[in-house]
Amino acid sequence: MAAAIALVHSGGGGGLAPPSPSGDASRPQVQKASLKMYDSSATKGGRKRDGQIGSIDFQFNPKEVTIAKSAKWERKPERGAKTAGPPQFTGADPCKLTMEMFFDATGTHDGSVVAAVEKLFSCCVPTEKTRSETKPVPPLVVFNWGNITSFPAFITQVSAKYTLFSADGTPIRATCAVSLEEMPGENRPQNPTSGSLAVRRVHTVIVGDSLASVAYTEYGDPTLWRDLAAFNRVDDPLRIPLGTVLMVPTAAELTAPVGLDAR
Repeated sequence: MAAAIALVHSGGGGGLAPPSPSGDASRPQVQKASLKMYDSSATKGGRKRDGQIGSIDFQFNPKEVTIAKSAKWERKPERGAKTAGPPQFTGADPCKLTMEMFFDATGTHDGSVVAAVEKLFSCCVPTEKTRSETKPVPPLVVFNWGNITSFPAFITQVSAKYTLFSADGTPIRATCAVSLEEMPGENRPQNPTSGSLAVRRVHTVIVGDSLASVAYTEYGDPTLWRDLAAFNRVDDPLRIPLGTVLMVPTAAELTAPVGLDAR
């Protein structure tokens, strides 16, 4: 199965039906969304989650969640050509998720709204665990709502608007706009309906290309040209015919010891 890109559905339906005056037991129980907070540790390509250190529960479930992901393509113009060169896929940008969280304490007039907003702001400062490290980092977060779980992410921005105050000036209502960006470093779970075929990207050689330039474009390291040549069984790395289609595996697959990959 292919790894999930944005959301993982764990399967199953809703919870038990709540008591109903009409005896209608068909209505599923409403489940509350939350942001799970995690400490993290460095790993190849990013960071991975360690233990959970907290949770920010939605007082009201979001009315909408926006997820964006974009792909990068570029064209290399060929001298004297009348048409544009073929587009080449150069990589994918991380997923980005935006949503609003609404907090209201008009029934209690206490400091619960301020506490919830401050907890959101704490996701933008380093955790206690990482403050002793060379490069301290804020917690990773995961958006969870019932059977749906998002990608591990870091919060890039929290914008809080207080819209109602008690007589003593305590904020008792707030709307928070929260922006998340995907953190690489973990193998994503698989959705039950995903296909099972592994997919590799390809690069078509055009004028001006070399294995070193392809390695730099794809991996940020031109010295990987030898591994790329070996992976594609290129006989003469200095003379690659135009139009040659090169398979572009992940960096981990490219540098895997012979016999451990499925080339």
